[in-house]
Amino acid sequence: NYSYRDIRFWSYPLLSLSLQPVYGAQHPPLDPRRHRLLKDAPKVSSVNTKSKKPSTFHEFARSTNDAWDIDDEEDDSVFSLKQQEPISTNPSQERLDIERGPANGRVVKSSSDAQLNVNAARNTLQKQQSLPVRPIIPLVARISDQNASGAPLMMVREKTRLDKFKQLLASPNTDLEELRKHSWSGIPREVRPVTWRLLSGYLPANRERRDLVLQRKREEYFGFIEQYYHSRTDENHRDTYRQIHIDIPRTNPLIPLFQQPLVQEVFERILFIWAIRHPASGYVQGINDLVTPFFVVFLSEFVEEDVENFEMASLPLDTQRNIEADSFWCMSKLLDGIQDNYTFAQPGIQIKVKALEELVSRIDEDVHVHFQKCEVEYLQFAFRWMNNLLMRELPLRCTIRLWDTYQAESEGFSHFHLYVCSAFLIKWRKEILSMVDFQSLLMLLQNLPTIHWGNEEVGLLLAEAYRLKYMFADAPSHYKR
Repeated sequence: NYSYRDIRFWSYPLLSLSLQPVYGAQHPPLDPRRHRLLKDAPKVSSVNTKSKKPSTFHEFARSTNDAWDIDDEEDDSVFSLKQQEPISTNPSQERLDIERGPANGRVVKSSSDAQLNVNAARNTLQKQQSLPVRPIIPLVARISDQNASGAPLMMVREKTRLDKFKQLLASPNTDLEELRKHSWSGIPREVRPVTWRLLSGYLPANRERRDLVLQRKREEYFGFIEQYYHSRTDENHRDTYRQIHIDIPRTNPLIPLFQQPLVQEVFERILFIWAIRHPASGYVQGINDLVTPFFVVFLSEFVEEDVENFEMASLPLDTQRNIEADSFWCMSKLLDGIQDNYTFAQPGIQIKVKALEELVSRIDEDVHVHFQKCEVEYLQFAFRWMNNLLMRELPLRCTIRLWDTYQAESEGFSHFHLYVCSAFLIKWRKEILSMVDFQSLLMLLQNLPTIHWGNEEVGLLLAEAYRLKYMFADAPSHYKR
């Protein structure tokens, strides 16, 4: 039996006491300056710590800090120290800094200790510099953009696809089945906003009705704001609003766009209104992530390049309001199909994690048996995959491409996602089988190295997920033992 604390622990990044650089979508290469800062901090006695590695989840939990529980003020102080104390690249200067007299009761380190620190910092830098150099991929990648592998552009083919989308969208009554068929392999950036509105069910297929529907739904949303938003300080809703207010700054913390106060206020309004209109679930951590793809896609309608650094305040107020309302309604449509993921005890997620376990046991028994040997349970890593729809495992540009396909599938978010998770897990089978203990395996699964992924990698993942769905979705005798 696991408590909510345990489930919450598995769902977010972990900071091990034996800090090592880990590279994933939410965790780019560790800043060597911060690594030195943490390294020079007082350490826990190492007596008997190397002789026994955590072998179970509860032992691992006791030796690991939940990133969500770090005090905000403490976290801010670490970052401010990091900014005030630039790392020295001059070994002699480093030695002088350390050999200066005792300060605040500190013991003066010898020059040999100082040289060890310098060498450790240099080794950390060399490790990061040895990472493969890959092309920089924008936050909202165009379908015709260069892939992470450096494959050549296919401009003619993509122009033909864009023309086909424009033809479908311009017809008096858009053929939604045809639109889904073309969207499965990715939607061109230029037409993605209107295509997402149509595929999510927010806009009608009839072209003449679209402007009226948009106007009515946007007015309805801001009517909710006037009616309910002032109640966020009421006793009944205070805890909900407080949790939203805490979670918003932690949503995509590495992207400057989402750290703007104006953008954070938009997210607070969207999430609070959704929560009080859906009392069966209310707000649950993880829902905050689901707003971001819609917000970025609808913002990209007005921004040519560099969405991640765009100043939201530079847009006209009406445009800001339209982006906010459209993000709310499309997120609501998505959650309507997976709301049992967020009701009490989150039964939808538990069912999906169990289904993932059964599926993996059929398609790759070696991986399944390896999890059992290391005493790793699927819920310990896959809960987050289901709760956040892989958004904490993939860069945002990959999530947007993934959601092109999810919206093209009839039950993309609720059903096809299971096969994507299965394909995603098996993708790392070599790395998984190389881990020999509980701690290293769980750390790998929570920090998979996808930061350089692009359209090509997502396309291969989706192709494998489709193959698994074709084999197992309608074959229950194959699905279960």
